Amino acid sequence: MTEPVDDSPPVRADPEILRAVLRHQASTVTVVTAPGASAVGFTATSFTSVSLRPPIVLFCLDLSSSSWPTVSRARHVGVHLLTRQQQELAQRFATSGIDRFAAPTRWRHGPEGVPILDDTLAWLLCRVIDRVVVGDHAVVLAEPELLRHSEVDSPLLYHRGRYADLAKRPEPVVGRAA
Repeated sequence: MTEPVDDSPPVRADPEILRAVLRHQASTVTVVTAPGASAVGFTATSFTSVSLRPPIVLFCLDLSSSSWPTVSRARHVGVHLLTRQQQELAQRFATSGIDRFAAPTRWRHGPEGVPILDDTLAWLLCRVIDRVVVGDHAVVLAEPELLRHSEVDSPLLYHRGRYADLAKRPEPVVGRAA
């Protein structure tokens, strides 16, 4: 059976169309934290591995974010991969104008003073090695120095503008063999 061919004409990749296309990419929901006079943290869906030798990861942050001034100066950050049960935590760190570290958020001061969130699927303490401003965002490159992870749960995912998880059975695709 051949797949249907999409013969619609290509369109310009303006920001809204690009955002719609990129929503098809599922990603693990992460929260990045940084120490400062007041600790900061934000939910990021733009986290990825860059290199294993040496170990380098990256995340992106909007320059207009309230977290950017602190992250722009931080020597170390924490990157937390959330479990499928932590949707409320993801939403909390995506909400502006609140104390994201207030109860019910459970956290502690980790190495280098970096806030470490409790009960995440994994956390990485990373040394920031570079920041590159590209358009309206900064790409932050960091080297993981310490990490802790668990195989007990599955990750919280972000796909098509919604939270999802691997524990839910996917909807069957009509017209395809299983």
